[in-house]
Amino acid sequence: MAIRRDRFGLAVTTDSPATVEAIDRFTKEVLSHGREAGLLLAAAEADPGCALLQAYSGALYLFLQTAEGAAKAAPFLERARTLARGASERERLTVAALDAWGAGATDRALHLHRTIARRWPRDLLNLKLAQIHQLNRGDRAGMRELAEAALPHNWRTSYAWGMLAFALEQAGALDAAEDAGRRAVAMNPDDPWAQHAVAHVLEARGDPAAGLAFVEPLSGTWERCSSFMYTHNWWHSALFRLELDEQAAALALFDGRVWGVRKTHVQDQVNAVSLLSRLELRGVDVGGRWADVADHVRPRIHDRQNGFLDLHYLYALARAGDGEAVACLLAGMEGFAATGPASCRSVWREVAVPAARALAAHAAGRFAEAAATLGPLLPRLYLLGGSTAQQTWFHRLHHDARRRAAGAPFVRPGACA
Repeated sequence: MAIRRDRFGLAVTTDSPATVEAIDRFTKEVLSHGREAGLLLAAAEADPGCALLQAYSGALYLFLQTAEGAAKAAPFLERARTLARGASERERLTVAALDAWGAGATDRALHLHRTIARRWPRDLLNLKLAQIHQLNRGDRAGMRELAEAALPHNWRTSYAWGMLAFALEQAGALDAAEDAGRRAVAMNPDDPWAQHAVAHVLEARGDPAAGLAFVEPLSGTWERCSSFMYTHNWWHSALFRLELDEQAAALALFDGRVWGVRKTHVQDQVNAVSLLSRLELRGVDVGGRWADVADHVRPRIHDRQNGFLDLHYLYALARAGDGEAVACLLAGMEGFAATGPASCRSVWREVAVPAARALAAHAAGRFAEAAATLGPLLPRLYLLGGSTAQQTWFHRLHHDARRRAAGAPFVRPGACA
């Protein structure tokens, strides 16, 4: 089989030029959070002999972060494993990394992505995959290290700057993050991840007016994005609106831009749960919206793909009053803490499960219990995943629980993270 080169000069083992074109399109769609990544599946059907193409097709389903997604990824990953014997070393390592992800061995997956990043720093799709795993485990220092190492090899590519900007913000280097993010947007105004990194910086600085002034003029570029990136950037806009006491505008963004785009997608669900809760923390009556969100997260109660996701599912179910589903999800988390992969049992047992109990208590109005349980966990909750901005939700819930346990009247919470 021939060796061809992709847009970054990386080897792809295939006889088909169309396969390389498909991989290039897929890479751009993933890096730019476009909504056309699924077109890769047609290419995989047309060229069943390319290991990398089959592995990336499996990744499409792993991105869903659901049990069904993992099941749908499995046949592609199995084919990729068989084909990898005749592929290049980078392709073999990529197949192994995605195969490990599919098997739930995310430690091994990240180790392999780091290996690829060191040896083939031009592989920005690999860097993106590594960043997903690093975010999911709270590895902020590692995220920064990999992104900084890749930059000299991708100096003229906005996506490298955007990933660096996000990594720097997560690591607390706000000035450098803003510089990198704005540079990426100047290079490519249609880089939503870089836009999102700058939004993170402006939120971390407590400057919602500057945040709105930056993101909303760029919002037209989000129309081509996947539902996650579309809803997430609008989520950031809604948070800025809330900080400016524009509750009605934030609620309108929930209804029109954050929820209802793709209600079955877990990242859209996370955006919805967090925003709806933050609206309530501001004293907004959200009506019957919790019931609709709960209806869509209920199928996820057995997944155990990610502790951060589980906490959002549980809170939505608890706010909707579905005690049976909450008990079932909590029992599943407790079971996973005892029998899941050895590398993650302690963080599930010591952080995820007690945090779930705290969130259930808050949602049910048991505020003293919620405050007492959640407070000691706050310094370690980042280990469950989620960005710095997403993690502030837990701090706000804790602040609210303490206030209400003390019987204090409602006051504007402000920044309490």
